[in-house]
This record gives sequence, structure tokens and C-alpha cells, in this order.
Amino acid sequence: MVDTQLPNGTRPVLKEKANPALQVERHDYVDLAPVNRARAHPMEGFDDIYTDIVDYIVRCTHLIWDEREIGLIYSHYTHNCVLYGTMGTIYDRESVVRDTIQRLVSLPERRGMATQVLWNGDDQKGFYTSHLVTGSGRHTQFGHYGPPTGRTFVSRTIADCMIYRNRIYREWVVADNMAIIKQLGLDPHPIAEGTAKGLFDKGLVAIDIGENRRLLGQLPPEEEADTSIANNELEADTLRWLHEVFNKRMFGHIKKVYAPNAQYHGPKMAELYGPAAVLHQHLGLVGSIPDAAYMPQHICSTPCEEGGVKVAVRWVIDGHHLGYGVLSELGAPTGHRLQVMGMTHYHYKDGRIVDEWNVYDELSLLMQIKLADMVAKAPPAAA
Repeated sequence: MVDTQLPNGTRPVLKEKANPALQVERHDYVDLAPVNRARAHPMEGFDDIYTDIVDYIVRCTHLIWDEREIGLIYSHYTHNCVLYGTMGTIYDRESVVRDTIQRLVSLPERRGMATQVLWNGDDQKGFYTSHLVTGSGRHTQFGHYGPPTGRTFVSRTIADCMIYRNRIYREWVVADNMAIIKQLGLDPHPIAEGTAKGLFDKGLVAIDIGENRRLLGQLPPEEEADTSIANNELEADTLRWLHEVFNKRMFGHIKKVYAPNAQYHGPKMAELYGPAAVLHQHLGLVGSIPDAAYMPQHICSTPCEEGGVKVAVRWVIDGHHLGYGVLSELGAPTGHRLQVMGMTHYHYKDGRIVDEWNVYDELSLLMQIKLADMVAKAPPAAA
């Protein structure tokens, strides 16, 4: 049993998994992709090479992206898989193959290093993994970022996958593209505009549906968080304080949840320290989208070899670009509707959060601004 006190003074009930899967943080890649290791838990329907679900997601990602075994996508994704990205959605396996090739063409020296994998599920109902990757490389080829700059970069990506019998059938990917663009010395505006133009030409436009559902009429935000997606008390408590901070705007609650020495690993490779810095980052995000509604989509947790428990949350923030904040690349408020798809990993230890890895992509938001501008300027359709 992992004994981790919650901020509210209670202790969660988290059972250690029998024959636990390997954990990424303290192991080298050769340990995470072992040769002669017995299976740590049942993996019915999976290739014999995989010894646990962490081995599966780390090893197949490495083979496809770093060793260029791109054809493994055919045996590791279903034909009708759906991949939700911050810059668009892919609806079939062949498009995943093509997209992978294009990204490797632009950044052929990129290496994606697993930082941590949180997961739940089993081989009968299916697994869910949340895979934090730190990517590094050099821009040496012409591609979707334009002519090569020769510059190096480091960025973070979190990919959440739903997996059944060796195949990923649904995936959410949040890559911090803005971090790469800024490090390469590129102007994000023409890149965002090009992506927006491609969507606009296909007739895919963002539709402003008015206010979101954080406030109904003149009522205040809902008093209690919806914890129905939680699997244990720690996850439920996480959803409660997230609702308190983001939807009820009680940002001071952060100092009750984070350790004094907490470290924040944020978008555009921000590395900050202490609850005050964490508060400023989250306050600044809501500052750019003052009517933001925070909506958690999935949560899972894994006891940690380093002590404590790590929790992964996939979330969406919906609102309008009405103010100034950390989204500085967006410029002056436009009033356009924005949707932020983000993922966050938290490390709880001794009852407080000691690390937060927060990933969302400001380039996606800039693209949404450009698309809304195109829609606003377009002539009305003929009757």
C-alpha cells in the first residue's frame, strides 16, 4: 500500500499492482525494453515481446519513431483508429503512417525519450496509458517547418492511448509545437495561418456558440466537482481541487496543494519553482481566457517507485480570448472562441504535489485565432 496523505488530511486507498509494470523514471531504455523478462501481468492478445503495458508503449514508440520501423503502425493501430491532435484529427491508420513519415522527414534527428508512463486497465477490458515524452533533435531538412535552420530543440509531448489486444484504437496527442518553433527561431504566425487556411479550404471552421457552461445564466459555478471519472480517493481529490482553482477561481488554493519546493515543467519548456510560480502560470492561462471552463476528460494514477503516487489528467479548457495572460503569442484579445486540449501529470509525495508536468500547445490556439479571422472575413455564402 502506498501511504500518501491527501491535502484534505485523508489517505487514499491505492493498491499496488501484483507483479507491477516497470516504471520509466529510474530505468534506462534497455531495462524498459528487456530481452528475457517474464511478463509482469497478463497481456492476452499482445505480441510476445511485450512484458507489460509500459514496455509495450515505450518499446513500440521507440521502434516506430527512433528506429524508423514505421510499418509497425499496421500491427499496432486499428484501421479505423482516431487520433486527436491539437492541430487536427486523423481518422484512419494510413493517415497516421503518412503523418509519421512527414514529421520524421522534417526532424530526422529527433529522439523521443520516455519521461514517465501512467496507466490503468487490463488485457480484458483494455489499457489506458498516458505517456510523457521529452523530444530533442535538430532541424536539418525541409518540411512542414520550412527550410532547415540547423538549430536544436527540446520539447515535451504527452500521448494518451486506449489499447486493446496490441492495437491502439484511440489516441490523444498534445505536442508543444510552439516550443519547437520558438527554439528554431521561426515566426509562428505564418505556420499557424497555413494550417488554418488548410482547414478553412476544407470547410472546417470554428463555430462560436456563445457562453460555455461554467456559468448558467446568473448562477455561480457549480459548488462541487464531478468526480465520476475518478478511480480512487486521490484522483477524486485531484478533481476537486482542480475544480476549486480553475472553475471557482480560488487560485490561492494552490499553496495548500503544492509543496514549498514544487517544480513546474510547463509549455515552451518553462522550468519554474514554488507554489507562487505555479499559481502565476495557471492564473495567466485563465487571464488569457477569462471565461474559461475547465473540463477533465480522463484521470488515472500509478504508485511511484520514487515514493508517492503520480496522477495523469487529460483536460479541455473552453472559452474566449478576452484578456491578457501567458498566451502572449496570441497578441491583443480578439474575442474569438478558443479550445485548449491539455494533459498534466502530477507527482504527489508526503501529501503535496512536488512536480507538475503541464503540456498544451499555444500554436494550436494561434491557429484557432487565424481560422476565426478567416471565417469573419469570408463573404457570406450564396443563398
